[in-house]
Amino acid sequence: MKERLGSERDLIEFRETILKGRDPNKTCVTICGGTGCRAWGSEEVRLAFINEIRKQGLEGKTDVMRTGCHGFCERGPVVVILPKEIFYQHVELSDVPEIVSKTLLKGEIVERLLYVDPATGRVITYDHDVPFYQGQRRVVLRDNGRIDPTEIKDYIGRGGYSALSKVLFSMTPEQVIEEVEKAGLRGRGGAGFPTGRKWRFTRSAPGDVKYLVCNADEGDPGAFMDRSVLEGNPHLVLEGMLIAAY
Repeated sequence: MKERLGSERDLIEFRETILKGRDPNKTCVTICGGTGCRAWGSEEVRLAFINEIRKQGLEGKTDVMRTGCHGFCERGPVVVILPKEIFYQHVELSDVPEIVSKTLLKGEIVERLLYVDPATGRVITYDHDVPFYQGQRRVVLRDNGRIDPTEIKDYIGRGGYSALSKVLFSMTPEQVIEEVEKAGLRGRGGAGFPTGRKWRFTRSAPGDVKYLVCNADEGDPGAFMDRSVLEGNPHLVLEGMLIAAY
């Protein structure tokens, strides 16, 4: 496996190449593609943006990206315009031409699509100012809403597969298990079983061929813990599985 991957430096150089080919200041319309927003019609809204951007002469100047779940499902379809992080909620097909002509072309805000804090009545323009998000410290879901889950280069560009690279090229399997044990990582289910202990049991079990299976079942109705990760950033799960398999 190591021989096929090359070296840690290869991944770093590949990431640098990806980032060099991207303009961080280029406008990108991100549309939530999570289950909640799709139920509200976000996929139709995404396609409408692509057509309207072409119609109004912005093709090549503005990107459109389907992302994973942003978290604020009750406000779907959620549209966040990067890099300014303008937050629009309950976006409908009929809103798309106005967003393109006003916000994308002229830099104007469509006031009626902004979020209003029910506690204070304050009108919120930017994603990072929404109270729902301000109290959160995202770790597993930190890249949701910022990458296309079907594009591996998006994940690598934000540091993805760095942990796998470190493990394969500078650590033994035993060191990996020790690191996970020291970290105190536990399962996300109700039992919270220590991950390092589970990996040690599996490693010491008899047999040369072993199988690692991703359990994507939603054990808690409505919790959507697994769905949000698998839909929003599947490479995060794949990287974890590869490290566990090693």
